[in-house]
Amino acid sequence: MAFKKPLAAVAATALAATLAACGGGSDDGNNNGSSGGKAEKGGNAIFLVGVRNVEHWDPQRMYIGRDLNNSGRLFYRSLVALPASDDPVIGTTPVADLATDTGTTNDGGKSWSFTVRDGVKWEDGKDITCEDFKYGASRNFATDVIIGGPANYLFTYLDIPTGGDKLPAYKGPYNKKGQDLFDKAVTCDGKTITYRFKKAWPDFPLSIAQLRYMDPYREDLDKGDANNFSIISNGPYKLDGTWKEGTGGKFVRNTNWDESTDPIRKAYPDTWDFREGDTDEAIYEQLLADSGDAQYSVTERRLPPALFSRKDEAGDRYSQVESPYVDYVLPNFNSSVFKDANCREALKLATDRAAWIKAGGGDQYFKSADSVINPGVPGYKANPAFEAMGASGDPDAAKAALDKCSAPKPVKIKFTYSGGTPTSDKQASALKAGWDKAGFDTELDPLEDTYYSVIQKPDADFDVTWGGWGADWSSAGTVIPPLFDSRINLTGDSNGNDYGNYKGGPEVDQMIDDAYAEPDLAAAANKWSAVDAKLGEDVAYIPLEITIFNFVHGGKITGYANNVSVNGYADLAVLGVQS
Repeated sequence: MAFKKPLAAVAATALAATLAACGGGSDDGNNNGSSGGKAEKGGNAIFLVGVRNVEHWDPQRMYIGRDLNNSGRLFYRSLVALPASDDPVIGTTPVADLATDTGTTNDGGKSWSFTVRDGVKWEDGKDITCEDFKYGASRNFATDVIIGGPANYLFTYLDIPTGGDKLPAYKGPYNKKGQDLFDKAVTCDGKTITYRFKKAWPDFPLSIAQLRYMDPYREDLDKGDANNFSIISNGPYKLDGTWKEGTGGKFVRNTNWDESTDPIRKAYPDTWDFREGDTDEAIYEQLLADSGDAQYSVTERRLPPALFSRKDEAGDRYSQVESPYVDYVLPNFNSSVFKDANCREALKLATDRAAWIKAGGGDQYFKSADSVINPGVPGYKANPAFEAMGASGDPDAAKAALDKCSAPKPVKIKFTYSGGTPTSDKQASALKAGWDKAGFDTELDPLEDTYYSVIQKPDADFDVTWGGWGADWSSAGTVIPPLFDSRINLTGDSNGNDYGNYKGGPEVDQMIDDAYAEPDLAAAANKWSAVDAKLGEDVAYIPLEITIFNFVHGGKITGYANNVSVNGYADLAVLGVQS
């Protein structure tokens, strides 16, 4: 499966408890991943990335759960962060990181102020300043350069007017158009930075605790897109040399990191070696054998179904947790086929979720989904538009809808997905079988190395594509707008996270605005559900499943823990190795 997005900090205790319960193990005795004995300083750890390459190390462009998790534990710090804890409340409550506290608001969240700690430095020894945080925030607005990140939140909230293109009138630090507008919205007073919003944003600290888009950045070192794989560290590790896409890179201790200023990162290993390129099968043959370098390794690649029967070989090195992520497919509204609502309806009715899940390993790997919103998010409701699909689709109803489709028959479609593994290819073939049974003629188009950077191009050549998403924090407002608000996603250079290029028009735009404006959380949740129902009517997406994580780590890893209350990945802040 492809990379996932994060479920970040969780505001509601009820949600945190629900997620922790989901992630705590399965009925057959699988554990949540805590194992390996007490961690101590020293040794060399390995992170096996596999064939799912890192697409961005630029903090303002990063929006993949694995990379957000790893970078925030090893080399990037922000004003606030989430502590290393499996407690469902403690683990989802921000603590001060580069700031002296978790932020101050005197107006219900319409503005927030933070003061930068004394003694925090960049890897070259320069102090981290208020202006570095201001510059980092400014980069989000350069939508022709800084592509792919969660800038939509700033576009929605920061007190900057909208221009004729429906985007903020400020265009970022490279051309400085509208710079005065940004300078009023984000100000520095000594070491204190203040952000001013159009409307109250009470959960702003939750947003910056897990996402990297508000991280500080060095203006003097900024080269725009050329910095995509450059890492300017302010955490316990720094990149030794350069990052090589498809190969990886090695991280060594950052001597300008002061442990006394960092309440979160233990930085036990002396080095972290990130390795790209191996298949999931090759990774797990090594991990199950637990020999050589594999003994010192962790990964976010899941145990392949073909090797699942061997999981008991790993003993307590095996962990299984229910993730906060939902997989889905999207018809491309720029496709000549799926401009027609009848064609989209036919695709929906022909989608065989049960076959997709079976091909991916069955119920040890997935649970069927009926919305793009995970059931752990407050206010979740099953989307009524997908009831008619059934678990295996309805080929007869799909054929009837396809008969009304205006596209030439047979209706040829290209399915672009994140491929390169036997499992992902089997799952794609399972969807193809269902679609073709209804009368489509499906071409499979696997992308093996870079995925999101391809499908985020508005003119990308596909008719259907795959996506995976988890709420950025405990609100459907961190699912629906980032994925389907065309005003903050669709530009000439990118479709943001709206990979299907969906435009809901004035009706959906107003529904989103109304949900954002609702101060009562329960009422807001109902309004987000109404937007979701409308998306279902338009077949803006088709839900597939909720992903279950199955991981194995090396036997010489110490202090291993999955961050079950946040994203399910290994928490590198507390891992060590036997040296």
